[in-house]
Amino acid sequence: MIGAQYLIHVIALMTLLCSANASIFGVANARPKCFPSSSLISQLRGGDGDAPTSRPYLPYTLAIRDSIMIAHSFHNNPNFGPAGGLHGATYTVDVEFASKELHPECKWVIDIGAASEMVAEVLKQYNYQNLDDVFGDEVMTTTEFMCKAVFDGIVKKLKEKQMINDGDEKLFEGWIKVTLWESHKAWASFEGPAS
Repeated sequence: MIGAQYLIHVIALMTLLCSANASIFGVANARPKCFPSSSLISQLRGGDGDAPTSRPYLPYTLAIRDSIMIAHSFHNNPNFGPAGGLHGATYTVDVEFASKELHPECKWVIDIGAASEMVAEVLKQYNYQNLDDVFGDEVMTTTEFMCKAVFDGIVKKLKEKQMINDGDEKLFEGWIKVTLWESHKAWASFEGPAS
């Protein structure tokens, strides 16, 4: 906790120092390099420094919503309290496809029918399943973990269906974000490039 508070104070101080270089309009003429590099931020967040640290500006999105009902446990791990034992969950699943531009002819991010079909195919392997049986007893199938599993499944389906852009403008090129909603109060996401 002390480390996080220290980091917040350092960033606040850096912000204050950077603002001293602002013009009369409040905008720096030549923005100094005041903040840690994205590589450093990624490492502070537990990343390896090579992964994208933020979503690029991609103004067009198409989202598909579906749901799955699963059972799982956290193998009686005491860190999960009462949820450590076997229990069920119904997830609302949102898969968002984002792109810099629309297809020049079709004016879409991705074919909505193909995207719906892919999401349904990926979710089918988990729906009405005990995730302990699907992933094994060593895996904690948290909502965060499942977001990544669904993301990986979508990327795999895009590749299988040869829908990732390799020069053909009709194919998808962009970013995917998977969100699993446990309830209206709690959800988790995983996002990254489609390639």
